[in-house]
Amino acid sequence: MLEGSCLCGSAGWRMAVMPESATACNCTACRRYGTLWAYGHEDEDITVTGPTTAFARGRALTFNFCPQCGCVTHWRGLQLEADGRRRIAVNLRLAEPEPIAALPIDHFDGLDAFDDLPRDGRCIRDLWF
Repeated sequence: MLEGSCLCGSAGWRMAVMPESATACNCTACRRYGTLWAYGHEDEDITVTGPTTAFARGRALTFNFCPQCGCVTHWRGLQLEADGRRRIAVNLRLAEPEPIAALPIDHFDGLDAFDDLPRDGRCIRDLWF
């Protein structure tokens, strides 16, 4: 299990499995938040803990953050998928560095092309250390 928490410890998340990678998106929101995302489904492989405040970004999702310290904890899809599950992503920057340091970074062009970009060989360790 992987866990992350905000700066004050009020809000956080648990991920049942280790993600295979971290996604860095350059959209107008993600680049401002400085997030690294790992994806799953709400209350299935990802559980959010503690209070969060939601900011609706268009009609697709909310960005959720701790109302005390302001850390972005996760995003949450506004609509259920066809199978009835809700997509969610957690901010890996809230996890301890050691367990995720070797995860490769997948780059997503959410600003212009809305498409995956080729991997460049960097991992989280390259950003943090």
